[in-house]
Amino acid sequence: MDLLPVETPRIAKKHGFRSLKLVSVDLDEPLGDQPYGTDWGRLDNGLSYYVRRNSKPRMRAALALVVKVGSVLEEDDELGVAHIVEHLAFSATRKYTNHDIVKFLESIGAEFGACQNALTSADETIYELFVPVDKPELLSQAISILAEFSTEIRVSEEDLKKERGAVLEEYRGNRNATGRMQDAHWFLLMEGSKYAERLPIGTEKVIRTVSSETVKGFYQKWYSLQHMAVVAVGDFPDTKGVIELIKDHFGHKVDSLIHPSLPIFTVPSHQEPRFSYFVEREAGGSAVMISYKMPVDELKTVKDYRDLLAESMFMHALNQRFFKLSRQKDPPYFSCSAAADVLVHPLKAYVMTSSCKERGTAEALESMLTEVARVRLHGFSDREISIVRALLMSEIESAYLEREQTQSTSLRDELIQHFLRNEPVIGIEYEAQLHKTLIPHISASEVAKFAEKLKVSSSCVIKAIEPQASARVDDLKTVVSKLISLEDAGSITPWAEEQIPEEIVSMIPDPGYIVEQFECANVGATEMILSNGMRVCYKSTDFLDDQVLFTGFSYGGLSEIPEEDFYSCSMAATIAGEIGVYGYRPSVLMDMLAGKRAEVGVKIGAYMRTFAGDCSPTDLETALQLVYQLFTTNVTPGEEDIKIVMQMAKEAVRAQERDPYTAFANRVRELNYGNSYFFRPIKMNDLRRVDPLRACEYFNSCFKDPSTFTVVIVGSINPSIAVPLIMQYLGGITMPSEPIPKYNRDDLKGLPFTFPTRTIREVVRSPMVEEQCSVQVCFPVELKNGNMVEEIHYVGFLSKLLEMKLLQVLRFKHGQVDIALDEIQRLQDEGPSEQDVASILEIEQRSHENGLQENYYWQDKILRSYQSRVYSGDLGTSFQYQDEGRSKVRESLTPSTGKAALQRILPFPCKRQYTVVILLPQKFRFKMLELLFGCARPNHLPDAKILAGIAGVAVIALSLWRYSRNARKS
Repeated sequence: MDLLPVETPRIAKKHGFRSLKLVSVDLDEPLGDQPYGTDWGRLDNGLSYYVRRNSKPRMRAALALVVKVGSVLEEDDELGVAHIVEHLAFSATRKYTNHDIVKFLESIGAEFGACQNALTSADETIYELFVPVDKPELLSQAISILAEFSTEIRVSEEDLKKERGAVLEEYRGNRNATGRMQDAHWFLLMEGSKYAERLPIGTEKVIRTVSSETVKGFYQKWYSLQHMAVVAVGDFPDTKGVIELIKDHFGHKVDSLIHPSLPIFTVPSHQEPRFSYFVEREAGGSAVMISYKMPVDELKTVKDYRDLLAESMFMHALNQRFFKLSRQKDPPYFSCSAAADVLVHPLKAYVMTSSCKERGTAEALESMLTEVARVRLHGFSDREISIVRALLMSEIESAYLEREQTQSTSLRDELIQHFLRNEPVIGIEYEAQLHKTLIPHISASEVAKFAEKLKVSSSCVIKAIEPQASARVDDLKTVVSKLISLEDAGSITPWAEEQIPEEIVSMIPDPGYIVEQFECANVGATEMILSNGMRVCYKSTDFLDDQVLFTGFSYGGLSEIPEEDFYSCSMAATIAGEIGVYGYRPSVLMDMLAGKRAEVGVKIGAYMRTFAGDCSPTDLETALQLVYQLFTTNVTPGEEDIKIVMQMAKEAVRAQERDPYTAFANRVRELNYGNSYFFRPIKMNDLRRVDPLRACEYFNSCFKDPSTFTVVIVGSINPSIAVPLIMQYLGGITMPSEPIPKYNRDDLKGLPFTFPTRTIREVVRSPMVEEQCSVQVCFPVELKNGNMVEEIHYVGFLSKLLEMKLLQVLRFKHGQVDIALDEIQRLQDEGPSEQDVASILEIEQRSHENGLQENYYWQDKILRSYQSRVYSGDLGTSFQYQDEGRSKVRESLTPSTGKAALQRILPFPCKRQYTVVILLPQKFRFKMLELLFGCARPNHLPDAKILAGIAGVAVIALSLWRYSRNARKS
């Protein structure tokens, strides 16, 4: 008789990884050119293709046309043309005119949006489509669109005129503080190469004035089939049929012109470090960036792969030290991280970035350089490397276990890199074997050797950023000289390690028990009431074999706090988080959790206090232990903890005050929320009112009473393993000795504000380094219908309708803010068209189908069912009510019902009640004088089309805000 329980498939998979055989490898063995699991080839005309079957998500395909053409190929009069070509592709081609491509994508539920369908970099342009394939003709038409992009993009003066505004807005959007700093660093890195002069966005002059002949010339010169690949990954019946479609749409194409071969542009190295001290008055804070440039490493053999693993271990170990330094007494920076990345085809860089206090860049630079020098002198400890090994093995284990649920978009991206950079695609099974075989034998000394690449003589670029000048380049050079001397003298001491407890929970609690249990058949979930009153609902899925999500919520958040306590309590989670909400300081907990994929976060919102987590099935116990610790730990503020938190808060407030959009955003809040304290932006004076003791006291009270919490767990759950753990750690949370206030949903206070009852238009002028503008149009959204669930679904559909229609009108027709209002008024008066309704229904249905295959989607649906107004103890009934509401709206949505809903939910007519706030650059006094005397050149203010485009986005944002606010009440 077999007394052992039958092994479940998921446990078998877990054991499958642990029993995965090591491989006997020759380090010189090639990784191979053939991409794993992919049909790969080349057509007679030179076009490459990659086709792979993958069933995640079901009945969807991720497609791409990859072109080895980017901005580095542009001439001086073409700066930005590669990006303009990308824009024109979606405007018109030989076969598709008048934005028919966008209309087609929307009609099949494949949304179109900025940065969603294409990108242009210095070296390549990539067009991406994510389409349903449940109808054979859809895949064929999607591939035909990619074929049009390859050779048939229409470039006329009219087409170019339509797109200039959109491209110009992208250019202007990049001219904020972040964009200016990134551009400055790029120039410094690429100095001496053509890359330095070829930012993909181009120049304003070219965008405004370039001729269609110049754009067409660039397109015809460089868009050669020899430089292109089609990538198709999806839920196909077979790959042969897809290859035939590619041949049908691309096979007849030939390059009619003789195209030049792709040139190779080098980036010169340098032994002397380059320095830059960048003063940016709108910067979010002070920062230091150190980059070390080097040629891109080859990845062809097993030895190359081993070196890549060792490099990854180095980055992990270095980042662990940086994190711990940021949490020490009087830290040199608030955050610091290191990463390796390919910048352009011939160039890779190790980049270290830190954010620090004002006037602290020299100190931050010294600390960063000191730590790298410390590794060169003393290396990493065996304990540090063992932690990193565990982290990497945990990551590859997760990827291996979820190999059958890998998203098609991820596999598509791998194949894109195979075409662009010859990166091998060896398959997750072989990767897992290589990890298991190689990582245990990579020593601490081998990992530390990568610090040799991080010397200031290795093409090093050092850049400091401050909102106002407090140092000079000479100060940075002095720091570097000092560190070189200290390292040469061996005067840098070894790393001092912290003591790390062995167990998260020092004393295992007595388990609770199940008082009541219910099976919710229509949800596919089980609900339990534990002996301490906590309600737990779990749903087992097979979407990802290595993911478990959980969220716990309790009613009663910041809305129930008196105004005099608001600022203290609103910072409760921030202050408690720095101290350690699980009984250990964050730096200690990081080491304790090394190798375990268990993340738990806490939040105190307007109406709720919540905790949420993401873990693997085997780490569910660890995650539940953290929740147990959250409820049983009393957070007490220490002087140093508070000092660090408040310093970070002050820097954040200063950063907001420097941002030219702050005055704009503040005025929007003041108008729409009536200057309510709950929505008022925090200022320096408010920080002085924060009482850390009261903040921690409030935090502790939020997570004390388990009987007020409902917990939803979704994912790869084996009930025979998970339920005992739930009873042990969630059921083991004891009731508080003193009563904690309990709130019901209907007892919660409404947030204190009133939307204006009249129309308000205001202009906010703010000082800016470069002139930009923004517009926000806001409406009050009222849910008046008796069925709140249906109204909420109507809001969702109408938001998508408004987004789609305003994009069409404002992007492609030009206009002013009033154009947005006119279009909304027209929709209220005339209603949407049949095609409009069909498109938004298709988009929503495709999104719904994708969501049904995701744990996050189910978690959200169950939470909404619990938080619905109709919920009265029966999850299944509430869940059904939510689903029926969606179905009824889908079935009833027509042009006439959409029109009625627009009149009912928005003010009707819409111009009767709204607010408009416009941000414009501040006119300085000397400019005003120049204008008075007629001698100033005209300001280059954004055209009306751009103003209206931003206004349209703001309309949608408000609708969704009201939607989320009222979802609580449904």
